[in-house]
Amino acid sequence: MDLYLLRHAEAGEAPRDEDRELTEHGHKQARAVASGIAALAPRLDALLCSPLPRAIQTANPVATALRLSIEQVEALASGQTAGEVLDDLSRRGSNRVLLVGHEPQLSQLALHLTGGRVHMRKAMLAQITVLTFEPPYGDLEWLLSWRHLQRIGR
Repeated sequence: MDLYLLRHAEAGEAPRDEDRELTEHGHKQARAVASGIAALAPRLDALLCSPLPRAIQTANPVATALRLSIEQVEALASGQTAGEVLDDLSRRGSNRVLLVGHEPQLSQLALHLTGGRVHMRKAMLAQITVLTFEPPYGDLEWLLSWRHLQRIGR
């Protein structure tokens, strides 16, 4: 499986964490990410997203650019474990999946799959080739910032 991990773009403050939305800069980052992903043309089977507004707002331009629908997945909500995400993924028949979510969950997922530590900064995209889910094992292929994706998308 080709697994793509995208952390949400820059979000502002709100009284409750689950209500945080993207800032103006975050929307710029999300558009840059979308243009870069479109240029990479990963031919995704699914775009799975946290149900929180900042993740959905990051995923929207990507979904538009790739002509995909967004499936909101509770396992990607802030505070969920990497194991919950892996359980959801292992039940799917998809070969190329983009997950849009949060930290520290995405870094924990990358660590769980590859054994390597990464820090998923805001609007950062990683690609992991998942070789097996039992036990989870994969290879980190690349890690791109939103600025890298912006250059790729030009």
